[in-house]
Amino acid sequence: MDIQINEEDIRIKQRRERMNEMRRQKEKQMMLRKRLKLAAPFAVVSLLVLMIAGRMIFAKPANAKEKNQAVNEETVSTPSKEPVNESVEKITAVFHFGNLTDKILENDGSDFESVSSVLSNSVKPNREYTAHTTPATVQLGSTIEPDQELYSEYVVLIDLNDGSIVAQKNAFDRMIPASMTKILTVLVAAENLMSLDDLNDTIVMTPEITDYGFIHKCSTAGFEKGETVTVRDLFYGTILPSGADAAMGLAVYTAGDQESFVEMMNQKLEQLGLSDTAHMTNCVGVYDKDHYCTAVDMAMILEAALDNELCREVLSGHIYTTSKTEQHPEGIELSNWFLRRIEDKDSGGEVVAGKTGFVDQSGNCAASFCVDEDGKSYICVTAGANSHWRCIYDHAGLYKKF
Repeated sequence: MDIQINEEDIRIKQRRERMNEMRRQKEKQMMLRKRLKLAAPFAVVSLLVLMIAGRMIFAKPANAKEKNQAVNEETVSTPSKEPVNESVEKITAVFHFGNLTDKILENDGSDFESVSSVLSNSVKPNREYTAHTTPATVQLGSTIEPDQELYSEYVVLIDLNDGSIVAQKNAFDRMIPASMTKILTVLVAAENLMSLDDLNDTIVMTPEITDYGFIHKCSTAGFEKGETVTVRDLFYGTILPSGADAAMGLAVYTAGDQESFVEMMNQKLEQLGLSDTAHMTNCVGVYDKDHYCTAVDMAMILEAALDNELCREVLSGHIYTTSKTEQHPEGIELSNWFLRRIEDKDSGGEVVAGKTGFVDQSGNCAASFCVDEDGKSYICVTAGANSHWRCIYDHAGLYKKF
């Protein structure tokens, strides 16, 4: 038990260090961009002056007198055209992001291991996230930005094998996480179970639990007032159909009420080193101006959840049927439609875990985990797409390209 606690403390410390390093990288990026923005007008003016001067110097003389004058002045050092070209090359280098070589992988699914073994083998602790740079991008001090068309406003793609951010777009800017919040909900609930036997415990769905989703017009798993539901069903109901009733049930089961559970969520954010840029006000993902995070924050939350055995199992579930109850004699069939819809898209690998979200203020968003044919694993987080299909296409396209 002490060893497990020490390992968790180490992982939390490393995540906090990674977050601080990423913030420093972002600050450097913003500073360099400001300098480039300020320097750009002067660079353009200087370039024009050099071009005009060069043109005047090398212009053909109009008469003999000017020819003789030009001959006499040949001994005087005159600017050549090379400095102009050098300036052009330098400016081009500064604003050039470079091109990545596409690595297109075709997969029929036959070479993949089981989801559980892939997850446990590929999601490794003790990673350090660093900004991935190339000679073309190093002057910007930032990550490679996607050069393909993206529907999402916020994007981050992280290579979990070396911890590098291989693609990003507004990844450090505040965004609304919507129901991606529920990844943190199941993580906090899972870490506070006394044992896996607690999954067989039951809770009665009170009006306080079931009405929250209806009041806020949220998606639900379909549990009814007075229904006795197992904790295991609440976990799957929170993720697969993004059920507000299930998430509230987990919060009440774990902490007694949502307010106390939200305090636990924010404590977990602090442990992960994310409290400076992330804050939660509810366990469902209902919009609130004080309910926010960044795409990088959500990626790190998903990483932490994938380190938890129960959360890995739930986040990778495609279809699940709840226990039989008086209200639902056959149980309720739950589906993770994000995983079912993206599985036939050409992503260059297999997307084995994911959670979507939507509120008007966030647009369609999702956090997912993918393993390619070589066993390399990635986390992708996007937000701000204007349809769930465009959100899916962004994830599939990013995985395939990078």
